Amino acid sequence: MAEALVALGGNIGDARDTLDRAIAAFCDGEKVRLLARSSDYRTAPWGVEDQSPFVNLCVAVETSLTPRALLARAQAVERALGRERSKERRWGPRPVDIDLVAYDDLVVQEPDLTLPHPQLFGRAFVLAPLAEIAPDRLIAGRRVRDALAQVDASGVEKLPPRP
Repeated sequence: MAEALVALGGNIGDARDTLDRAIAAFCDGEKVRLLARSSDYRTAPWGVEDQSPFVNLCVAVETSLTPRALLARAQAVERALGRERSKERRWGPRPVDIDLVAYDDLVVQEPDLTLPHPQLFGRAFVLAPLAEIAPDRLIAGRRVRDALAQVDASGVEKLPPRP
């Protein structure tokens, strides 16, 4: 079994509900088991600013799936929850986005899969929730909490738990 760190986000519709449904679909308890879930965070849009804020979170999972199979599962969940990559603009609004951040200590560089995630260390909207569930995790030689301290996290707000 491997441990993977996964980032989820969305900003169309009830994003918190969509992310709950995404986690439920992604983590079947058999091939992908949820180990930890961060709080939800409201975050400023990244890349394209003329859109609604996002809700982001991270999960740690234990999985028997390969990285490629885990990516395929993530993309299937995105499609099932209404994401149409061919119709959206890059970094634009989306109901759900599921990104593999890290998979054990594996390094992968392929056209459609790079691990650890190549933009992780510049994204406070991933590092803040990730630091909540894995602050001491080393990714590419950097401790998550140290990486968070080195980025501007002013657009990241931890949301209160829902009733």
